[in-house]
Amino acid sequence: MIGEGIQSANQRRHTFVEDRVEVGFFTDPSVCIGCKACEVVCKEWNEIPDDGFTWTGNSYDNTGHLGASTWRHVMFIEQDLRKGNQITGPMGLASSQQSEISNHQSEDPFRWIFLSDVCKHCENAGCLEACPTGSIVRTEVGSVLVQNDVCNGCGYCVVSCPFGVIDRRPEPLPDAGGAFKCTFCYDRQKSGLTPACAKVCPTESIVFGRLDDLRARGAARVQTLRAQGYDDAQLYDPQETS
Repeated sequence: MIGEGIQSANQRRHTFVEDRVEVGFFTDPSVCIGCKACEVVCKEWNEIPDDGFTWTGNSYDNTGHLGASTWRHVMFIEQDLRKGNQITGPMGLASSQQSEISNHQSEDPFRWIFLSDVCKHCENAGCLEACPTGSIVRTEVGSVLVQNDVCNGCGYCVVSCPFGVIDRRPEPLPDAGGAFKCTFCYDRQKSGLTPACAKVCPTESIVFGRLDDLRARGAARVQTLRAQGYDDAQLYDPQETS
């Protein structure tokens, strides 16, 4: 059951910081429904300013990309149906949960793919290596953290990140000029709590836990998807990211 999985993996208290255990996220886009709960709760918990409300004109996503004021971003990707099978049904539920009426063949030749993106907390983090002030550090759990009271806003970290995750906050927003990105909810983890995005995810598309456990979970999930006919299912560089 989904609820049981979330309770066991995402909502129990832990002592990972105290025990200095390497942790991470396992993100499974095959069950993401694009609800944006992770994106919303990230802004609420971290009190991040909004990004404005400009409509891009080509997506339901007005955020656009990760940045200083967007630490979680749910991408809405429109794909030609001929490029792959739909794992979720037309209403965002698992295909097995669709009724015969709602599961009819759609005349629309496209489908939506949802992917919740976030900082990778790289093992060899370009931002950390480029920082001249020591404001970017590695925490006890292996995550990469920006100490904003030490950051001088030089921007070296911004150009050193290959994923475009970190950025400087522009005027007239609070703390303008400083570099910001996902903190991996380090404040919550020190209190034994799960990162906010993982806690609210209703489908276990985002799972928080020990790196070794997540790698095993990911490998098992890939095998399940391949057994279901999704031969291109794979993990993204599991040994180099947290």
